[in-house]
Amino acid sequence: MISVDGLTVEFGGFTLFDEISFVINKKDRIALAGKNGAGKSTLLKILAGQQTPTAGAMSIPKEITIGYLPQQMVLADTRTVREEAETAFGHLHEQEKEIERLNTELAERTDYESEAYHKLIEKVTHLSEHLALLGGNNYQAELERTLLGLGFMREDFDRPTSEFSGGWRMRIELAKLLLRRPDVLLLDEPTNHLDIESIQWLENFITTRANAVVLVSHDRAFLDATTMRTIEISLGKIYDYKVNYSHYVTLRRERREQQLRAFENQQKKLQETEAFIERFRYKATKSNQVQSRVKQLEKVERIEVDEIDTAMLNLKFPPAPRSGSYPVIMENVAKRYGNHLIFDRVTLTIERGDKVAFVGKNGEGKSTLVKCIMGEIDFEGKLQLGHNVKIGYFAQNQAQMLDDNLTVFETIDYVAQGDIRTKIRDILGAFMFGGEASDKKVKVLSGGERTRLAMIRLLLEPVNLLILDEPTNHLDMRSKDVLKEAIREFEGTVIVVSHDREFLDGLVDKVYEFGNRQVKEHLGGIYSFLEKKKMDSLRELEKKTAVPEQADAESGEASSQNKLSYEARKEQSRAIKKAERAIAETERLIECTEKQLAELESRLSTPEGASDTGLYEAYSAAKKTLAEAMDKWTGQTLELETLTT
Repeated sequence: MISVDGLTVEFGGFTLFDEISFVINKKDRIALAGKNGAGKSTLLKILAGQQTPTAGAMSIPKEITIGYLPQQMVLADTRTVREEAETAFGHLHEQEKEIERLNTELAERTDYESEAYHKLIEKVTHLSEHLALLGGNNYQAELERTLLGLGFMREDFDRPTSEFSGGWRMRIELAKLLLRRPDVLLLDEPTNHLDIESIQWLENFITTRANAVVLVSHDRAFLDATTMRTIEISLGKIYDYKVNYSHYVTLRRERREQQLRAFENQQKKLQETEAFIERFRYKATKSNQVQSRVKQLEKVERIEVDEIDTAMLNLKFPPAPRSGSYPVIMENVAKRYGNHLIFDRVTLTIERGDKVAFVGKNGEGKSTLVKCIMGEIDFEGKLQLGHNVKIGYFAQNQAQMLDDNLTVFETIDYVAQGDIRTKIRDILGAFMFGGEASDKKVKVLSGGERTRLAMIRLLLEPVNLLILDEPTNHLDMRSKDVLKEAIREFEGTVIVVSHDREFLDGLVDKVYEFGNRQVKEHLGGIYSFLEKKKMDSLRELEKKTAVPEQADAESGEASSQNKLSYEARKEQSRAIKKAERAIAETERLIECTEKQLAELESRLSTPEGASDTGLYEAYSAAKKTLAEAMDKWTGQTLELETLTT
């Protein structure tokens, strides 16, 4: 659908993209990978037509529609949530008006036998069928389903958008984008403003209902669930892998290892050939052999090893001064804004050294409870901080609150005090702001670079209670891994507010769930919590459908009906499990076929492989198998969705 050829982007002598080329096909699910500042967001802007490259060409057919969700946007506040979301159907309203106008014309005309009259009927019929195909008669149901999936409640639909935070208004923009069903969906960090349940809903939407998708995300679990192709941007070049993110990481490592081995073997052979030439260069009896070796050297295609970006974040929190045994104790804590109750009767104890997660839908009070702990807002009940507790706090909006007109160095120099000022350059270097990067203006930094800069503030003085509110938003994969390891090694206590399942996995040992004005404690990690949640919801379903036994004949009939209902549910459960097994089997086939294709591609890239017709036939057969398996998987996924809705 979209062809990019020889794309080059330069900024003041720095080359961001160096003649990159690739194609976006129908139904592609592409993840853009690369460190912060590599150019992922810039590439999305170019694809969306919002930025012009320095050189190169991009071919997009006229009929192709593109939807783009940037990281930041200016939102209007003049409508309700429903009215704003309905603007996604502007093209449907235009068609409805056109059909109404043509029907009025038909009613007024009397030349029933004329060719023009019949053409008018054909046009109305065609437009009506097209409108029905686009869901013109059912768009309100689709609108409500999308808003509910992204976390809105029905009572929110008629509230003005001005009452919602920036994160929630971003969800409205995402809803509008999804409702338009563009041919190509460009999403820049779509999960930053979503909770875990909304992310899972978006995963399902992308895998079952979206067309082509190109997205930037630092949520590894989200990428693995939604993409089947990864384009890595590194040092101005791109590397295209036909696999999901986790598989790409493995293949990238294996590819570089193979390149290094092949390079070392070739270098060894070249050195041996050069040594032979040098040794027998002046011996007449060996002249033919020497000339043969010289020609061999000239023909050899030198193996190159992909350059790698060695810039790496080095993060270690200062040693934590010892606090009391219980840094945070709460008893019956409640918070209200006027008559609106956020949470009630929160009782919990966080012990020294605990690493806990606050999770739940947005708006349920996670950040509000953090503000209570920080003493920034008042509350009801008892909240006590332990002896010698020193808090280090990273807020969601800290990266956006930086002064755009200051340089990176000035930003830290402004808040640093005492001896730490002599170490600012070292700290900036550890956060990949070494050398000239420390003189960059904040306004030119990417989202991830801003987050890293805001994170440096936590290093300016030793703390023993880290409170991190969505710390991974905008951080690239490597930076997230380094931050996760630094938190894991931190000796103090940690509270993390996050929706990033991959980041929380193996990091926290306790989860506090916010919902229905309550805070529930769950022992164990994040995936243990999610598994429990599925079981809990099933139990609740059983409670709702259970019918108490009654002694009369009518109750016997009801019991019989209930039994039938139970049998129907049991049959449905069996069908769901069967569908899930079929999907798992197809996914295994896809994975095996992709491995086979990767191996064949590797062999075909060699001179010997390029001349082997058998390899090409095997490659074509594997490609066909993969395409059929992908089609089969799509059908099975849709069938499962039908069974579970």
